[in-house]
Amino acid sequence: MDQRISRVAMRVRGYHLDGYGHVNNARYLEFLEEGRWGYFDDRPALGRHFATGNPALVAVNLNINYRQAAVAGDDLEVLTRICAVGGKSARMLQEIWRIGDGKLVADATLTFVLLDVRTQQALAIEGEIRQALEPLVLPKEE
Repeated sequence: MDQRISRVAMRVRGYHLDGYGHVNNARYLEFLEEGRWGYFDDRPALGRHFATGNPALVAVNLNINYRQAAVAGDDLEVLTRICAVGGKSARMLQEIWRIGDGKLVADATLTFVLLDVRTQQALAIEGEIRQALEPLVLPKEE
């Protein structure tokens, strides 16, 4: 697998389910966030740019497509990658796959900015941070 993609595995537990017996839609936000944490865990040099909390990586938009229902006992894998870096924002593509049958359960595109915590303003993605992000870009296949 391409080294620009991070993989995080998890098992669906009973507390993830809604009254219909499948994963509640809000739980996918947590699964995706776990995938993003894993992405930066896999790239400690990149994470050091944000270790002080300023600038902060802040999500400003998230679009999720729910493709298949996941149920208790399913083993899932969250794949995360950066798919674009712009002047003031960047995008991550995330996919949640069911390991047993290889079906796509959900996919999402998250847009984030670098936020100056003191001024509450988005910063330009430039310098060392841009140099760290650009080699990680794996564009979204259309």
